[in-house]
Amino acid sequence: MMKRFSAKQLLMGLCMVAVVSGCHEKSGKTLVKFPEASGIDYCSDSDTLIVANDEGRYAEIDTQGKILHEASLGKYDLEGVVCEKETLIFAVENKGLLFVDRKTGKSEEITISEEYRGKSLELFNKKAGVEGIAKAGDTLYLAKQSKKKKDSFIAVVQLTRGVSEVVDVIYHDLADTAGLTFYEGYLYMVSDKEDVLMVYHIKKKKIVQKVKLGEGAWEGIAFDDKGDVYLADDDGRVVKQTNKALGF
Repeated sequence: MMKRFSAKQLLMGLCMVAVVSGCHEKSGKTLVKFPEASGIDYCSDSDTLIVANDEGRYAEIDTQGKILHEASLGKYDLEGVVCEKETLIFAVENKGLLFVDRKTGKSEEITISEEYRGKSLELFNKKAGVEGIAKAGDTLYLAKQSKKKKDSFIAVVQLTRGVSEVVDVIYHDLADTAGLTFYEGYLYMVSDKEDVLMVYHIKKKKIVQKVKLGEGAWEGIAFDDKGDVYLADDDGRVVKQTNKALGF
């Protein structure tokens, strides 16, 4: 059975500062400063986090915020990351995906078709491209950026050899979805514009929870194996929320 949290529990753990009524600054801890942090994911095999930024750089940090490794991938606008045992998968806002070997650092660009039911989704655009990425099995979820709710969606992509295709589109009524992650079967979405976290039930195809965050430029979210939450702030920091603060 999947663990569910009440709105009150999530609010306790996810508010950043006193901007949200009843919350205090101590409920969140800035682990590390990292310029233009635009995506984050947890690596379960190494108990570390990968943080991506808009300037083509990424860092591997431990769960206490110590930077273990930094690297530059070139002129890429990295907007999200998925960490797997052997590979890092970066979402590049205006190009597609970038696969990076964790041992060698060798990278490869992967093409994603932008067509769905005969129309172009215009996923990869410099002004309004992909801003978030999550993965479940061989299925990728790519968040399309838009300041308008009606133009904001998540493209569901089936990874295959050659050009991967969009197999479904999730419309969620949330502007500027900038961060995605899966945790215990639910898809978590963070809005940069609205400072909210939404919990999406994949099978029921609906939002089951919406939680107001403190003010910030939130562009990434990850859970570790203890249930602690990490948020990437494009203003230049990584924030940790403990499982105690979440109420479990």
